[in-house]
Amino acid sequence: MQEKKEFKKQEHIKACGRVEIINTEYKNSKNFEINGIVVGSEAYKTYIAVCDGEIDDITCNCQDYYNHYGVCKHTLATVMTFAEDTSRVPEEENNSSKLNNQYRNFKQIVNTFYNEEIEEIEQEEEITLKNKGTIKLEPKIIYDKFSGDMRVEFKVGNKKMYKIKDLSEFYTRMIEKEFYKYGEKLQFVHTREMFEEDSNPLLDFILQYAEIIKYANSNSNSNYRYYGKALSDTSIILGNSGIDDIFQVLKGKKVAFQKDYNTEEIELTEEQPNIEFRLKKMSEDQYVITPNIEIFNVTIMKGKDYRYVLLNKKLHRCTKEFEKTNLKLLELFRQNYMTEVLLGKQELTGLFSIVIPKVKDAIVIENMTEEEIEQYRPQNLEAKLYLDFDKNDFLTAEIKFIYGEEEFNPLDEKLKLNFPRNMIQETKALNIFRKTGFMFDNKNLRFILPDNDKIYEFLTEDINYYMQKFEVLATEKFKNKQIRHPKIENMGVKVENDLLSIDLKNLEIDSKELQEIMEKYALKKKYHRLKDGSFIDLEENQEIDFLDKLITGMDIDYKQIKDGEIRLPVNRSLYLDQLLKGIKGTEITKNAEYKKIVNELNKEQLEEMKVPKNLEPILRYYQKTGFKWLKVLDAYHFGGILADDMGLRKNHSNVISNC
Repeated sequence: MQEKKEFKKQEHIKACGRVEIINTEYKNSKNFEINGIVVGSEAYKTYIAVCDGEIDDITCNCQDYYNHYGVCKHTLATVMTFAEDTSRVPEEENNSSKLNNQYRNFKQIVNTFYNEEIEEIEQEEEITLKNKGTIKLEPKIIYDKFSGDMRVEFKVGNKKMYKIKDLSEFYTRMIEKEFYKYGEKLQFVHTREMFEEDSNPLLDFILQYAEIIKYANSNSNSNYRYYGKALSDTSIILGNSGIDDIFQVLKGKKVAFQKDYNTEEIELTEEQPNIEFRLKKMSEDQYVITPNIEIFNVTIMKGKDYRYVLLNKKLHRCTKEFEKTNLKLLELFRQNYMTEVLLGKQELTGLFSIVIPKVKDAIVIENMTEEEIEQYRPQNLEAKLYLDFDKNDFLTAEIKFIYGEEEFNPLDEKLKLNFPRNMIQETKALNIFRKTGFMFDNKNLRFILPDNDKIYEFLTEDINYYMQKFEVLATEKFKNKQIRHPKIENMGVKVENDLLSIDLKNLEIDSKELQEIMEKYALKKKYHRLKDGSFIDLEENQEIDFLDKLITGMDIDYKQIKDGEIRLPVNRSLYLDQLLKGIKGTEITKNAEYKKIVNELNKEQLEEMKVPKNLEPILRYYQKTGFKWLKVLDAYHFGGILADDMGLRKNHSNVISNC
């Protein structure tokens, strides 16, 4: 039993944290003062005063002390640590023969409190085991209809529920796993295992927001409150994100809800509220739209991502579709303080072409036959688009809208049409042109695109979207001015009369525009617009890349290309051969002389070149290779340089030069 108590003593001190005795005022074994600090999740200051062998004063700045104004675990840990530390006792009193008698009174004090603490620990263990997994949390949502503010407070318990009066303290108890007594029927160690599984999501919500409350209040000056007021410790104020969060935690459950000082139980549901409007025929020429509910009996709340409707003891989370239709129409009624909307027969076309397509199923039609409705309901819109280029090479687009047999230009405001039109679809169709950069050509009642960059973007990307939305028709002029990807179908390469000749007659680019094209390519432009109005794509174009390297690498004048044939020194053959390897899909014709040069300049062909017999014994291997290389260059009239660091030496180089 003694070992058990000693173990509990050690565990008790360990659980409290690290105990530091800051200083002592020691007169004798019956009169002294102790100042200590117990460092756990926070640092707690402790003070114990003993006078005439009895405890005169004992304090701690922990919450448990302020709740009970008695011995807490931190002061007890300080006393036990001091009792074991004989180094703080004056030397004349510190000997084993006198200690027991001199400290008998103090030890009695320690043992009395210690035994009480052990009993409390054992009771805590028993209570903890008994309550494990039974503690639950109950929320209560409070709504202020005047300010629109919403907050939530909580109760905790099992058989009896107790209000959590201080969320910051509750957070601290959970972090430090404290044992706390709320009342006679509720006391437990604050660990997650103590709570019902169903309460864990709500527990996480409380801890998340209680941490913010704790540190916002502890770090703020009392004279300068957060956003003009202190954060409440008794409840969590729900901002837009908070409403979304609490709904996600409580959806599908019933909770207490206070509004106008009345509390009732409501259900949080993802089911859409029963809010709709009815179009009713009052007479031959008059109709009325009315909501199916009292519009001001509905409470609408705004979260960060969702809108919420409180109706008939249910808090509904609305979908985006419901928010844009039924809820939007409801808010229009509320904003204009309308309980009904009257309209005549002539307004039905606008209703069916603009309002009903926008709000879809929010309006239920009564007292009208299907034949009557068809008179006002527009047919599905079809559209044709005619593409062309004008004399300035601007892209033009003429639009035609079609309803059944009726076809018309929607840009002509003078037209008088006597059939229902779907104005929503028409507006969306016309907005496509605005977003793409088209301008309105008022004179010709069409759209026009004068900017080259926009035209190129239209031809490469936007036209695919237009073809999804419209029936696209194009003139031959338009078809001939598409994006071109010039090819070199075939190319001739030959060596003749010691000159390298390149035949570019089959290049699909006008040589007169080639210089301007290549200048645009050098500037990394996406395209070049030719004089005929068509475009050349300059991105990832292997033919243009080949020409660029050919012209810049061989220093070719553009005038040489005009006749379709380039003549160069034969020593450019190797460079040309490397360029030809990078062009695919082009048929290249090479004459025998060109092939021979390229092949014999290959390293493997050098091995067949013979070194004169008189040089064979005196040249090293790399010198023989240098000799062969120079002889091949000389054979094809190529220029060559004999460098000093080739290792051929003067006497040997003189011999080579005479061979």
